Amino acid sequence: MEVGLLTVLIFGMLIVLLMLGLPIAFTLSGIAIVFILLLWGPSGLLMIASSAYAQAGSFVLVAVPLFIFMAVVLEGSGMAEDLYDVMHKWLGAVPGGLASGTIIICAIFAAMAGISGVATVTMGLIAMPAMLSRGYNRKMVVGGIACGGALGIIIPPSIIAILYGSITGTSVGKLFMGAMIPGILIAIIMIIYITVRCIINPTMGPIVPKQERATWAEKMTSLKGVILPIILISVVLGTIYTGIGTATEASGIGALGALACSAANKKLSWKSLKLASVRALNVTVMGIWIIVGANAFAAIYTAGGASDLMLGIVNSLDIPPLAIIFLMQIIFFILGMFMDPMGMLMICAPVFLPVIEALGFDPTWFGILFILNSGMAYITPPFGFNLFYMRAIVPPDMKMEEIYLSVYPYVACEAIVILLVMFFPEIGMWLPGKMG
Repeated sequence: MEVGLLTVLIFGMLIVLLMLGLPIAFTLSGIAIVFILLLWGPSGLLMIASSAYAQAGSFVLVAVPLFIFMAVVLEGSGMAEDLYDVMHKWLGAVPGGLASGTIIICAIFAAMAGISGVATVTMGLIAMPAMLSRGYNRKMVVGGIACGGALGIIIPPSIIAILYGSITGTSVGKLFMGAMIPGILIAIIMIIYITVRCIINPTMGPIVPKQERATWAEKMTSLKGVILPIILISVVLGTIYTGIGTATEASGIGALGALACSAANKKLSWKSLKLASVRALNVTVMGIWIIVGANAFAAIYTAGGASDLMLGIVNSLDIPPLAIIFLMQIIFFILGMFMDPMGMLMICAPVFLPVIEALGFDPTWFGILFILNSGMAYITPPFGFNLFYMRAIVPPDMKMEEIYLSVYPYVACEAIVILLVMFFPEIGMWLPGKMG
């Protein structure tokens, strides 16, 4: 089958099935099975089984369930409440301070968890009622929590970085370190946006009344709430940065550290451990099914000549290489509006990576850009996951359209950082370059 026709058919089916609401894992694998039978017959189906077996034996992917388990344990550890108490006491007197503090907590949780749902749901339940009761603008609050939670996909340890590394052979440790500065930069730009907006219009984020403000003694006492998070983050990321262990080994340390933190806060029990294990298993199995289906989908498309097609298109374009990278970012943005980042990765990696290498770009740098786009995919309407998390916990009178509108200023903050990393690669590549 000619590769152009294959492209039209395979992506046409993908779009139709996704629009019908079919799960992405079974959509990808179903399309792969149909075209494998058409092109190679029943004997070609062995490729799906062999691909799944290869993924099951991947040492890098062992980190996925361990980091997910770490995140789920931390969700019930009580650390979010302690961190919010710190931010309330230290930033309550600053315009929009509680919203800015929520972004900081989301960034801290991102550095401990690796998935976006933990910070989004936890801060939605803890911080949102407190801010709304003080008269904060609810669009700013809802958008800030949804987009702050998306930092979990960007700031290491990031599950998407692990998947990108396993597929491309890129160092997961370098991807972790490369996404660190851009992730922090996104949080800083969001905080600047909130602060400036609340200075211009104080009713957007009123300061805490004087009678509710903490004394210096109370502020200093509250700092004990940041001790455990700082220790856990330092141990996990320090293990990777110093070269003591790989990302997979760091995930085991992180899972053990999360249990220790939960025990220190007297939140660990056999019941909570069982619930965390079951939830981690559910999320991991869902992710593995997506990986299996997407691998089969990518294999059939690559075997059909996708790389040659893309290289031919690129060679025929009379535009600078950086413009091609920019077009890829637009494709990521559009796909992110409708698709899970894991599906985006599995579909785009086999097609884009040969082009990246042919143009002479560093796959690690491109991986950082993809991770940033994955974070944006969690908050872009209509199908951003964090938007649906928020829908479940916002006030009943808040419509989905209002949630959609709440995220656009924060999407712009992320877009600014993506452009900065594109034009100034050292923002992302400085830390990986310092690793041993």
